[in-house]
Amino acid sequence: MVLKIIKIDTLDYKKMVELRTQILRIPLGLSLSQFDLEMDKKDILIGYFDDSCLELIACCILTTIDMDIIKLRQMAVGEKWQGQGVGKALILYAETFAKKLGFKKIIMNARKVASGFYLTLGYAITGEEFIEVTIPHIKMEKNI
Repeated sequence: MVLKIIKIDTLDYKKMVELRTQILRIPLGLSLSQFDLEMDKKDILIGYFDDSCLELIACCILTTIDMDIIKLRQMAVGEKWQGQGVGKALILYAETFAKKLGFKKIIMNARKVASGFYLTLGYAITGEEFIEVTIPHIKMEKNI
């Protein structure tokens, strides 16, 4: 498996958009907006690839909030890879990468159904439940 930074306007980026669409939007009857794709241009895009076939199996995005805080968003793991430690490996890579850049905290709006996963990785719930992209979310954070 290979974890790496994805550049905009590459084949890897196209795979990332497809994975995010399949996992995060289609099940909700939604699609990625032009605004979502424009945001990608200033963010850190991380991909997790199966090196035997170059398939993108998971991805996430880090968005700078300020000098100390970065936001994790658009976390997606391909269906056949879920429950196999891929998400955990991706999060740990993102945390290490963010820490090397000097960030001290990661925040996120986690899907409520995924909050238990993030709790096992040391994230804490920091807000009340709210609706985002038609489903319940909860604010979470972790000092890194």
